[in-house]
Amino acid sequence: MTLGESHPLLPSMRLDDLLAELQNRLDAVLSTRDRVHALLEAVVLVGSDLQLELMLRRIVETATTLVDASYGALGLVGEENTLVEFIPVGLSEDEIARIEHWPHGLGLLGLLIKEPEPLRLARISDHPESYGFPPGHPPMGSFLGVPLRVRDEVFGNLYLTEKRGGAEFDEEDQEVVIALATAAGVAIENARLYEETRRREIWLQASTEVTTSLLSGDDVDDVLRQVARRVREMSGADLTTILFPVGDDKLRIKIADGIDELDGVEELVGFEVPLSESLSGVAYTSAEPHILNDLAESGLQIGGQPPIGPAAAVPLGVGKSVRGVLALGKRQGRFPFTSSMMRMLHAFAGQAALALELAEARQDAERLGLLEDRDRIAKDLHDVVIQRLFAVAMTLMSTVRLVDHPEAATRLQHGIDELDETIRQIRSTIFAFQAPRDETSLRTRIIALVENTRNRLGFMPGLRMNGRLDNDIPVPVADHLLAVLQEALSNVVRHAKATRADVIIETTPNNQVSLTVEDNGTGIPPKGRRSGLRNLHDRATQLGGSFTTTTPKNGGTILTWTVPFR
Repeated sequence: MTLGESHPLLPSMRLDDLLAELQNRLDAVLSTRDRVHALLEAVVLVGSDLQLELMLRRIVETATTLVDASYGALGLVGEENTLVEFIPVGLSEDEIARIEHWPHGLGLLGLLIKEPEPLRLARISDHPESYGFPPGHPPMGSFLGVPLRVRDEVFGNLYLTEKRGGAEFDEEDQEVVIALATAAGVAIENARLYEETRRREIWLQASTEVTTSLLSGDDVDDVLRQVARRVREMSGADLTTILFPVGDDKLRIKIADGIDELDGVEELVGFEVPLSESLSGVAYTSAEPHILNDLAESGLQIGGQPPIGPAAAVPLGVGKSVRGVLALGKRQGRFPFTSSMMRMLHAFAGQAALALELAEARQDAERLGLLEDRDRIAKDLHDVVIQRLFAVAMTLMSTVRLVDHPEAATRLQHGIDELDETIRQIRSTIFAFQAPRDETSLRTRIIALVENTRNRLGFMPGLRMNGRLDNDIPVPVADHLLAVLQEALSNVVRHAKATRADVIIETTPNNQVSLTVEDNGTGIPPKGRRSGLRNLHDRATQLGGSFTTTTPKNGGTILTWTVPFR
């Protein structure tokens, strides 16, 4: 072959090169088009949900997909330039469990917080600010970090690592993530505005409901339950408790409200926490709201067993007039409470505390009017009714001697005994009316227990108290007596289906106190649980007394609990 015969091949070779170059450029255009479409779809997807927590996780998942990263995370920046929340993507449950703790914002992550500019690295360990990984964290090489801004505020940082196939993140990857972060900032702002509007709407409605309920005479405990539920809804908490002081060094949970997924919420009622070692105690003594990003790491308590991560405590009242504490908690792994939310809850708690004070003032006025009415009734009973009954009894006593018929004399004597018993009961009632209502006295606590049963029974149980209960019964015996009375009345409420119930508490000449609870219900079921009755028997035995239950011929139950008090 001669040289001249090879010339026709040269134009063909140049054409192949041109076609290959054209194909490469077409592939690049198609790849760019596909990536732009993917970015547009990601922007639409991110902005399609107004629930902030779901949106943030969706942002991380979308970013890892766009740049083909193995792992991604979103770190939320707190008020002190630390990571207050970390949302990982790409790690399995086992891998997450092996990590000792999430990053706190040191090393490269801290550099992005201090200098919020995009950062792209071939290997994380090569950077001088590299701090290493927490124990149990999987190794990672390539890195791309982009700040996520909401207006002029750095809301958090997007972290992407380990580009698939062992490649490095390129400039195009960085531009795509920056574009996504810009769109995400707008979506986050919309979600925050939506949640803020919804929260303020709930707040205004809750404030009106609580104030109206308290001032209209609703039961205070029912209103406090309403407050706890509303606070949980406003704050997005999983658990809300209301605590009041007990003595000088403790707070006791009176109300607890939680989501259905939390176990052990009901058992929190009655739980006590120390003032010096609890988040609630700090809020109570300082009269200021307090927030913790992770209660478990702080060593403080919120009360009870449900595992709590982010926690907050808000005082009920201001300054020296703090009455109690609202304590809130979220499950571990959820977003912490914000300062703006706490300011809103603090204002709501202050309004609720003011409404409680007004309700107590109204109750004091009603109680004063009731005491005046009782005093007037007691005087009428003593000056008019008892005198007339006594005169009738004296007349009948003198008549008995003039009656020769034995049966008639017996009937007259029975009538005299009934009048004597009636006079004794009226005198007991007069004493109860005129005795000062000491909230700590045994008589007052017995009356309160019986009156609190009225709504659950649908009627007011009868009550008769005889003897020097407040003076003779020592505190340990009185505590047992009140516990037995509460258990007995609870049994009537839950099981008896009664339309009448009577409570009689009296002391005997041989220094014993006797409690009798009688109802006309269905009686004790033969195959029912006996744990409550066994508890009453144990209390009587512990004090050297006795406990019996009987069923009269006409139905119902008579419960008798008798113990010595000296």
